[in-house]
Amino acid sequence: MSEPRPSDRHDDSDPDETFAEIVDEETQRDPDLAVIEAGSRTLRTRSGPPQGDEVPARPADPEVDKALRDVEQELAGRWGETKLEPSVARIAALMDVLGEPQRAYPSIHITGTNGKTSTARMIEALLGAFDLRTGRYTSPHVQSITERISLDGSPIDPERFIEAYQDIKPYVEMVDAQQPYRLSFFEVLTGMAYAAFADAPVDVAVVEVGMGGSWDATNVIDSSVAVVTPISLDHTDRLGSTPAEIAGEKSGIIKQGATVILAQQPVDAAQVMLKKAVEVDATVAREGMEFGVVSREIAVGGQLLTLRGLGGEYEEIFLPLYGAHQAHNAAVALSAVEAFFGIGAEQPGSLDVETVRRAFASVISPGRLEVVRSSPTVVLDAAHNPAGARATADGLSEAFGFSRLIGVVGASADKDVKGLLEAFEPIFAEVVVTQNSTARAMDADALAAVAVEVFGEDRVQVEPRLDDALEAAITLAEEEDEYAGAGVLVTGSVITVGEARLLLGRR
Repeated sequence: MSEPRPSDRHDDSDPDETFAEIVDEETQRDPDLAVIEAGSRTLRTRSGPPQGDEVPARPADPEVDKALRDVEQELAGRWGETKLEPSVARIAALMDVLGEPQRAYPSIHITGTNGKTSTARMIEALLGAFDLRTGRYTSPHVQSITERISLDGSPIDPERFIEAYQDIKPYVEMVDAQQPYRLSFFEVLTGMAYAAFADAPVDVAVVEVGMGGSWDATNVIDSSVAVVTPISLDHTDRLGSTPAEIAGEKSGIIKQGATVILAQQPVDAAQVMLKKAVEVDATVAREGMEFGVVSREIAVGGQLLTLRGLGGEYEEIFLPLYGAHQAHNAAVALSAVEAFFGIGAEQPGSLDVETVRRAFASVISPGRLEVVRSSPTVVLDAAHNPAGARATADGLSEAFGFSRLIGVVGASADKDVKGLLEAFEPIFAEVVVTQNSTARAMDADALAAVAVEVFGEDRVQVEPRLDDALEAAITLAEEEDEYAGAGVLVTGSVITVGEARLLLGRR
């Protein structure tokens, strides 16, 4: 009775025809049949296919592990992600000698300050639910470098990561010899991702910028959909000191004739984005105007949403993530996928709501209000700037009834650490300051000096080693019976969260 799925037939058809077929199927369905199908399911059975490993462990095979470490060491010998020479000349040269792999598939490009990775994961889940093969490129990673390049919702396996590096290495060396500066760590990884997606091949790539937009290494793709998550102050030494200046850099991903999915923004940032859209004849969909969150309520393990997309309302969407910010990310992701399929523009109607429900219910976002232990509850969140910290604090207060919350904070030295701590001050009873293992980490004593300004000396404890900091925080959370509802939040940096995840036994 059922028609063949798009995936059953797209291997031998033109990709553009396939996309049109999918859109036609999902917007021209028999309404009565859709109601019958929807009535036979519950929230808990809408999870769809698993999204793969949350965070991959080290390879079990010693030889593969050594080969991966060798690749990591070679990449680490290049400019790191915080040392930049603003230009796309090197990555463009690499794409040229590789045969322009980034043009082998359509793409959705994501910029903004906070929420990019979670939004990318949601977009990926939605596209996958509609039987498209996806490639996702995000940064930074939580534990394993292979997380940055995903196919069909799962990080590529170590062997494939190694192969991707070895495949492009001769071309990387060729470009290195021709340019004033060698390709950076991030530029090489970007080249690996674009080549891996072409080799797969994928139907669509979901690409998160590394920093900014106009000169970011990812910005050699020509995306039909540009997504801009909320903009706030971060990387001010490179992107600008105001939201408007930062928006100017990030608007560089908006291409001629594209559709822009614009999350709620500061007024000056929104004005810059809208001006750029006019200059390149792009169509803009704005959160709060053309799409948004209609309603949300707390549910066990997440939240229940009604979202308004470009094609109408989608009710009873279960999202297994916490916080209002994730609901807004979901609205952005839904509208981006609608725009990709032409919903709200060339194509009337909406996407199949049951498929949308399955997709959102399957979303995971490691290190984003992620519970990794109970008794006491330990939550990890990668907030690393004041805006992200405020969203985390609000989400934590809403979803968890902690009677006493202990913070473990390890931040990078180049961040607005005082602003970060001030955002958490109202919800932390005490804070244990520490540092992660990277060179970018702020010294624990220096961080403690800032923390004392914010919290007062009596509420600050210093433990330079992260394992000691976790133990101290858990002890503080457990020390009095009246605090049976106490919890621990580990935050301040993606690196801190990733190392804590390993220490707490998550692989």
